[in-house]
This record gives sequence, C-alpha cells and structure tokens, in this order.
Amino acid sequence: MSRAPRILVFDSGLGGLTVFVEVARLRPDAEFVYAADEAGFPYGALPESALAPRVLSVIGRLIETYAPDVAVIACNTASTLVLPHLRSAFPTLPFVGTVPAIKPAAYQSRSKVISVLATPGTVARDYTHDLVRTYAADCSVTLIGSSALASLAEAFMQGEAPSDKAILREIAPAFVEDGGQRTDSIALACTHYPLLIEQFERLAPWPVTWIDPAPAIARRTDHVLEDLGFRLDTGEPPANPALALFTGAAEPGPKLREALRRRGIDRVALEPMPLVFA
Repeated sequence: MSRAPRILVFDSGLGGLTVFVEVARLRPDAEFVYAADEAGFPYGALPESALAPRVLSVIGRLIETYAPDVAVIACNTASTLVLPHLRSAFPTLPFVGTVPAIKPAAYQSRSKVISVLATPGTVARDYTHDLVRTYAADCSVTLIGSSALASLAEAFMQGEAPSDKAILREIAPAFVEDGGQRTDSIALACTHYPLLIEQFERLAPWPVTWIDPAPAIARRTDHVLEDLGFRLDTGEPPANPALALFTGAAEPGPKLREALRRRGIDRVALEPMPLVFA
C-alpha cells in the first residue's frame, strides 16, 4: 500500500490507551482514531441485551466516518460479548479483540498459583472459565472481579489520585497462598488496569508478574496490517496526527488532554452518542 494504514482503537473509556500506546509503538506510520465510548461507560453495568446494540451502533458510526483499515476492540467485555456480532455486521473489516491473558499467565507461572484481575462481568462469563479450563488446568486459579478499579483508573487519567487504600482493597484478593506456594502471576483482564500499574507494583504484598495484554494485541494488529499489504514505512510520519474521540458531551479537562499528549494524541473531538435504552 502506498498510503498510511488507519487504525481504530475502541474502548468503553480510557483503558484502551494502554493498547493504543503499544500499537502506535509498533506502527508509527499509521493514522489513529482512538474512540472512548464514555457515554456508555462502564460496559460492565450494561445488561448484555443492551451492550451488543450499543457497541454495534457506535462502531458503525465510527466506521462510516473514519473508514479504518483495522479495528482494535481494546475492551475485554466488548470483545467477549460483541466481537462475533461485529464480524458478522462488518465482514470486510478485520477486528482484533482482547481476551483475558490467562494462557501467558499460566505459562509464565512457576508456582502454578495465578490470579485473574478483571471486572465482575468478565469473571462471570463462560468464555473466561473456558480459558481457565483450556490453558490453566494445571494451575490454582483465583478470579477476582473488581467493580471499582476501572473507575479509579478513569479518575486517575482525569488528574485525580486514587488512594492506596482503595487500590489495595481491590488487588489484595489476587494474592493467594496455596499449599506452601503463592501467587506469582496476575493477568490484568481489563485494559484500564495497567494505567494503575505503578500503584499495583508498589502496594503488592510480594513481587509478581503482571500480565498486560497490550503488547500481544499490538503484535496481532501489526500482523493483520501486514496481511492487508501495509508494510511498515519508517519514512515520513503520517499526515494526520492521532485523534481521540469521546462519545460523551463533556470536553476533556486539561489533565486528561495532557495525559493524551504524553501518549502521542494531540487532537480531541466530541461526537456525542447518548446512551438510550429502547
């Protein structure tokens, strides 16, 4: 291809920025649209019957407006529930999803005591339990569904400082001692959670390996682009700087704009898409 590829990175909020950074690192030649469906955040609070139509509607508008070459669904909830619907509705567009990183957590663990830190919805889903049975049958696996961490990460990106007490309360159940062994690998099964990794590491009762799925998602995205004929171009940077788009009605504040700039996003736009239940 003689033009720059265009990549849509989509999440319910700001967690997908952890994925955006890794994809942008591998594909600095690409044009990016980062879309945060903050009008629908948090997806875990939506009934499943409402989530699929919501994501299909928002993604459909984004595809119509920005014509991406690949769409990265940087959200475990949307990936596990809506990805088949997206691929059926938009069969010519490649989608890269996000799944709980249970396989690498089990592979890297020496103690075979691992934890999966996720949202309550992801913990409850059959898809997650199937991954445990398939890839971590030889491990003692603890599934922790946090109802607060994603919101704490959102607040952190807005310039607030989550308290150590609040963070520790959410991550403490992931640290388990079992038969003389203890947790040594924790899969971060929500893209929001790596935004708080510095606090996680500082507050951890003992050192563990935190598994961030973002690098693997970036590698998969790069492979898809290669298959589409978009070879990495190390020459001129893309003509259009990265854009962050928000579906809420409120303008991002200065703290968030600065956080976006630090991650390579200089343009911000609002495209309000209110959450409406039929």
